[in-house]
Amino acid sequence: MNEAPLIEIHNATIWRGSTCVFRNLSLTLRQHERVAVLGPNGSGKTTLLKVINRELYPVASEGSWVRILGRERWNVWDLREHIGVVSQDLQFGFLPNSTVLDAIVSGFFSSIGVYPQLRTQIDSVQLERAEAVMRTLGLETLRDREYRSLSTGQQRRCLLGRALVHEPDTLILDEPTEGLDMSASFDFMARIRELARRGRSLVLVTHHLNDIPPEIERLVVLKDGKVVADGPKASTLTGELLSQVYETRLELTEIEGHYFAYPVADP
Repeated sequence: MNEAPLIEIHNATIWRGSTCVFRNLSLTLRQHERVAVLGPNGSGKTTLLKVINRELYPVASEGSWVRILGRERWNVWDLREHIGVVSQDLQFGFLPNSTVLDAIVSGFFSSIGVYPQLRTQIDSVQLERAEAVMRTLGLETLRDREYRSLSTGQQRRCLLGRALVHEPDTLILDEPTEGLDMSASFDFMARIRELARRGRSLVLVTHHLNDIPPEIERLVVLKDGKVVADGPKASTLTGELLSQVYETRLELTEIEGHYFAYPVADP
């Protein structure tokens, strides 16, 4: 049976405020893919993410659409059962007294924390699922700690747990290691790699090359609101491409599936 694409953007013009970020953009991401969207600041990554999250919509015109799993219209609560989002934008918006458990459970309501009127709606199945996610992510001993008292790495794991409570098929990760120190970055990405190895699909959006784990198979590169490269990571990712996109002379090296870029000294 043919499956609808995870995300299908066709001939879309997309504005963010008074800025036209994409003009006639076409991009398809299939289900069960592990893909990274790479590009410098200002390339359109954040806008693309907001389109996928249904925060922005394209200009309405004939022959133009954005479809997720074959549909142009979604209730955000229904969509979260298919796609989980981990974004740094969520990290600082939780209610002041939110606990780790609150942060995880809020994924069921697409809220940032659990508002008083929602507490009576939490059922035993949701609590059991939240407890299981906390155990998986090593957060069970922090269950009743205030979210704001956690380290940045622990908070990022809470956001991952919030996204996982629905057991979505796909995780969308927005700059996953932004703001994390080296140890927390390695820990977080190790957890993402394990999820990928267990069959979870990934869409990873970043401007850091070292955020891209070996499990990523496809690379989409953006620059100035355009897709400048799209294909298998191993053949698409080159020093020449990175030099063009980042406007800096770069060389590329690969170690056990991890890629690193470094500048080339002028002759």
